[in-house]
Amino acid sequence: MSHDTHASAALACALEAIDKANLADPNQEQLGDERLPKEYAYSQHMTRWLFALEAAPSERMQIACRAQHIERWTLPRKDFPEGRKAYYEWRQACGRMHGRRAAEIMAACGYPQAECDRVETILTKRELRRDADTQLLEDVACMVFLERYFADFYEEKADYDREKWLRIVRRTWGKMSPRGHEAALALAGNLPAHLLALLQEALAEPEG
Repeated sequence: MSHDTHASAALACALEAIDKANLADPNQEQLGDERLPKEYAYSQHMTRWLFALEAAPSERMQIACRAQHIERWTLPRKDFPEGRKAYYEWRQACGRMHGRRAAEIMAACGYPQAECDRVETILTKRELRRDADTQLLEDVACMVFLERYFADFYEEKADYDREKWLRIVRRTWGKMSPRGHEAALALAGNLPAHLLALLQEALAEPEG
């Protein structure tokens, strides 16, 4: 068996295991004419945007993007207190869990420990802006949010004032690379008019 064949088999093994895990999500998302387990649907959006931003992504990035929210429903936001500080603690706890699960799956599929550790680090996002793989993961996640979840999130948080929304958009923009910005601007024309106006206002007057 050649190294390439083994690598492809290991990748297929890892992606299948991640999909199997996410298919157990009891929450649902409407996707076209069908309802899918929410985190499984999310993982498919992540994979689609990864290939939109990177023509030939590495195996580690294919696994990291697919595992970005692996089994997230098992660590719900409501298990943490209210408030921004607790929200970030929850996000960090999720990142550690996702990284650990992805590394376990990769090891079971035959990846070397160093590669498992690398994906675990990417998913914790500790090296955002300093590491190209971590930055790519963040760009992909931001694109998925803008395309699929921004509109629903806006409706859900209707009590947020305009300034808070501008801060959220600027913070999201600030986490993205120039490549991510280019993709987001190309996508912006498909946003509902009120969200497009919010984005334009946020970018016209950067915070600070």
